[in-house]
Amino acid sequence: MKTIYDFTVKDRKGKGVSLREYANEVILIVNTATKCGFTPQYDELEKLYEQYHADGFTILDFPCNQFGQQAPGTDESIHEFCKLNFGTEFPRFKKVKVNGPDADPLFKFLKEQKGFAGWNMDHPIAHILDDMLSKEDPDYQQKPDIKWNFTKFLINKKGQVVARFEPTEPIGNIAKQIEELLKFRS
Repeated sequence: MKTIYDFTVKDRKGKGVSLREYANEVILIVNTATKCGFTPQYDELEKLYEQYHADGFTILDFPCNQFGQQAPGTDESIHEFCKLNFGTEFPRFKKVKVNGPDADPLFKFLKEQKGFAGWNMDHPIAHILDDMLSKEDPDYQQKPDIKWNFTKFLINKKGQVVARFEPTEPIGNIAKQIEELLKFRS
C-alpha cells in the first residue's frame, strides 16, 4: 500500500527530501499562502507544532501560489516572512502546485486519498468561498481538488492519510484528531 513515505519533495532550497524522514510521526501537511485571509492560521499552526512536537508531531508547509496569487515571492522570502511575522519553526518546503496537470505528485496522492471535506459553514469566509467556487463550477464539491490555501491533510504514524481539513475547520477539531493519533492523554 502506497504511503506518503513513497514521495520525495524539495526543501525550500531545492534539495530532495524523502518523506521517509518523518516516519513514525503524526504529520499535518498544509498548502499555505502569505497574502491570504487564512494566513493568520500560521499562528495556530505554530501553537499546534509547539504543543505536540515533542510527542512526535510535525507540520510540513508547502507554499502554493495557485489561489489568487496569494503566495508571491521566492521560497526564501516566504520563509523569512513566516519566521518574522509568525515565528514558525516547522519545516517549510519549495513552493508547489497542488491542482492541475503540473500538481506535485504528493498532492495528487493526498487528494486521491481524501477528497473535499466540505466547508465549516460557521466560518465567516466559508460562504464567500462557496459562492465564488459555485459560480466557477456548480459541481466543485464533488471534485477532490484542493479548493483554497490552508487545506490540511493529517497523516498517521504509518504514513497513511487519515483526514482532510478545509481551511474553515476550527484548529481545535484538528488538535483533537492529532491527540488521538498521538494517543495523547490530557
